[in-house]
Amino acid sequence: MSNPANVLVVGASAAGLSTAESLRRNGYQGGITILGAETELPYDRPPLSKQILAGTWAPERALLRPDSHLSALNLDFVLGDPAIGLDTGARTVHTASGLAVQGDAIVIATGVRPRTLFGATAREGVHVLRTLEDTLALRADLLVSTRLVVVGEGVLGSEIAATARQLGLEVTIVGPLTAPMAGQLGPRVSGLLGDLHTDNGVTLRLGNGVSGFVHRRGRVAGVRLESGEELPADLVVVAVGATPATEWLEGSGLTLDNGVVCDSQCRAAEGIYAVGDVARWHHNHVGGLVRLENRTNATEQAAAVAANILGAEVPYTPISHFWTDQFDAKIQVYGTLPTDAEVAVVEGSTDNRKFVARYHLDGRVTGIVGWNMPKQTRLHRQDIVDTQVLAAH
Repeated sequence: MSNPANVLVVGASAAGLSTAESLRRNGYQGGITILGAETELPYDRPPLSKQILAGTWAPERALLRPDSHLSALNLDFVLGDPAIGLDTGARTVHTASGLAVQGDAIVIATGVRPRTLFGATAREGVHVLRTLEDTLALRADLLVSTRLVVVGEGVLGSEIAATARQLGLEVTIVGPLTAPMAGQLGPRVSGLLGDLHTDNGVTLRLGNGVSGFVHRRGRVAGVRLESGEELPADLVVVAVGATPATEWLEGSGLTLDNGVVCDSQCRAAEGIYAVGDVARWHHNHVGGLVRLENRTNATEQAAAVAANILGAEVPYTPISHFWTDQFDAKIQVYGTLPTDAEVAVVEGSTDNRKFVARYHLDGRVTGIVGWNMPKQTRLHRQDIVDTQVLAAH
């Protein structure tokens, strides 16, 4: 499909907007409609758990583009109207309000939905964080609370814990792994992150599962561990991962398996593509299906999808990249960090928390982690590229 008359993007997200921007940059002059479930114009999610939650940014600062930029793109936004179904053959999306929106090409960018626990809600003081609305509700509760328990030791849970601690709350992190971000960083670097949290007054109760919440007078009062112990809490955040938002695609004929399954060009069916957190595509360098939940991928994959809509037919083979800011640490990750990889510090020192570490497995460089050395970390990304080039030959 080299020149569709119009493109429908389902999801007013960073990935969705980036797809539209990339189409325009490539000279596409047809109609572009962006359909969004939320009422807000596209905004950035990384600041939600940091600057917006901390109150150092006003909510509107998270908006991805000013109105003047969006107007120049000539996009048709339909907001506050979730997609509820897709007719693949007719390439038509049906919405909750009863609209039927057609696109010669359709891009699915509906992202993910946070997992919840035990059916608890923000009304009871148990929060999840995915949307701007979630963040503002959590901030309002943080400002009148003393003790926070974060359930989940991944990226989001660790960031929320750091932000809340800097707001002065007593913060405890609970989770089944041994250190904050152990699943993303491996034991050596996650252990250093655990030390950073502890040094800043966060209590780590890791290696613990949660069996339930304790309530008093309709509000959460604590978290019950599988050991039977209860941790007191005025407020709880559940950050135990997310699931791709694909329920609306059931019955569409698309393959749904931990996301929208796509070929190497991010195509789910003829004229239908997926991008961002919801997309699970065949990565030729990995040799299997990959789904990435990070901000960098949203932009890079959008550029690939836009090009392929316009006929490029180029496989998408990124090197994964994400970052996190916690306390005074800026941690950047390129590639993959297998738990059984050998880890070598190649610049700086872990003693002063300023270093670059290289991850090796089976003689290949699989990943790079940088801690407060952003420039050097970007340069070492080339080590992964070099390994891929050698493997290809």
